[in-house]
Amino acid sequence: MLVADTTLPESRSHESAAPDLLESAHTTRFRTAEQRTAGAVHQAIRSDRSFDLAAYQKLDEVPYDFLRKRLSILVTHATHRLMITKGALHNVLEICDQAIGENGEVVPLEMVQPHIQAKFEELSGAGFRTLGLAYRDMGVEVAISKASEVAMIFLGFVVLADPPKVGIGATIQQLAQLGVVLKVITGDNRAVAAHLGAQVGLAGSTILTGADIRAMSGAALTHRVSEVNLFAEIEPNQKEQIILALQKAGHVVGYMGDGINDASALHAADVGISVASAVDVAREAADIVLLEHDLGVLIEGVKQGRITFANTLKYVFMATSANFGNMFSMAGVSLFLSFLPLLPKQILLANLLTDVPATAIATDNVDQAAIAQPRRWDLGFIRNFMLTFGLVSSVFDYLTFGVLVLILHASPEQFRAGWFVESVISASLVVLVIRTNGPFYKSKPGKTLLLATLAVGALTLALPYTPLAAVLGFSPLPPLFLIMLGGILTLYMLTAEVAKHFFYQRMQIAARR
Repeated sequence: MLVADTTLPESRSHESAAPDLLESAHTTRFRTAEQRTAGAVHQAIRSDRSFDLAAYQKLDEVPYDFLRKRLSILVTHATHRLMITKGALHNVLEICDQAIGENGEVVPLEMVQPHIQAKFEELSGAGFRTLGLAYRDMGVEVAISKASEVAMIFLGFVVLADPPKVGIGATIQQLAQLGVVLKVITGDNRAVAAHLGAQVGLAGSTILTGADIRAMSGAALTHRVSEVNLFAEIEPNQKEQIILALQKAGHVVGYMGDGINDASALHAADVGISVASAVDVAREAADIVLLEHDLGVLIEGVKQGRITFANTLKYVFMATSANFGNMFSMAGVSLFLSFLPLLPKQILLANLLTDVPATAIATDNVDQAAIAQPRRWDLGFIRNFMLTFGLVSSVFDYLTFGVLVLILHASPEQFRAGWFVESVISASLVVLVIRTNGPFYKSKPGKTLLLATLAVGALTLALPYTPLAAVLGFSPLPPLFLIMLGGILTLYMLTAEVAKHFFYQRMQIAARR
């Protein structure tokens, strides 16, 4: 029996039975969606011996499909017409009634089937993809069909090695540290999948097969799919089933594939990932096409995505809480004042100035803790954050109102200047607090954000003392207000820090319930 091993370019095929097995294997051309595998097979076969295929003429073909799991071609060679079939071993053996024996003679399949099965299990356990090859003399037939695949003679195995890339285990560990669980979906048999799992750090994982999935209800699959990391003997349509079951179980699913059979799964996944060398259908179905076939690229992609998401949340937290607080303050103080707390042009200018540090959030540093774990868009969390920090902001607005009205007896122009300065500076400074879940003094902000905050604070503080003050409707503020403003802002920062601590503590307790 012959074994062709494509593990190394210099590997050779070893022939112990049919002398034309390699020629038959090469003649079938291994036409599948996996063109890279096909190329490896041809390279290995041609490195063993050279062939003169000019004497062969292909007459007909029965294409591969996922029910038969085999491919047959009809070729003519001299005066012989042969049908050659290759495919999954079980599916090839089921159409054979004879086999080539150890001495090259044709024997009943029953005589050698135990040996064939034992060899198949040995090769599969070692991680080799093992195909069966068979032939049949077709006499004068000029066409073949699925019905022709009977009474064939088993020739032997073609064994393929497709080892994982060096360092893939470490890459998978890094993904796990980022909270990304890797699940392997393969059409290979259980033994090959188990060997692959051991190589990539999934040793001992439970394996779910395509047959198991067919016997399950949708609810059962949804329950089981989270517990299983290795899926073997999977049919193309079952890939999509697995993706949908994972999503039903509450997971965000990324799927990486490059073949025709991956198209539906790529489309169903939350993020479909393919590579530049993939078939056209896979690339079109994918959301992301990688220029390199490397999971390491995904690690950087995950990190950068989480940095972007974290900074987006910072902006949302700042904008919603500041706007809610200002609205609450504006509505409340208007009930007690005989003039507008802020003029429209002053409100617009305040929004413009606070947008400067808000825009700089995009360049901010992100804590490692925020990168290490996946996060989701949670409107309930944002609402609670807005209410908590908006009200904290509003409390200090009212404290400022009290200082301006009750202590300083400020004119309308001074009142507007005082609240404008306090509102803009406090909204800019609080970004430094809410940008991190931990103590703000332990997390270094981005240089651009820090400079933007300081610049806006200085400009805002200076505005009432510039020639623009009259145009904007401000008047200079007394030194006493500036002193009291420093105390208000300091107390605001400390209060926001304490409020943040208890807020996240309460959210964590609620999440565990």
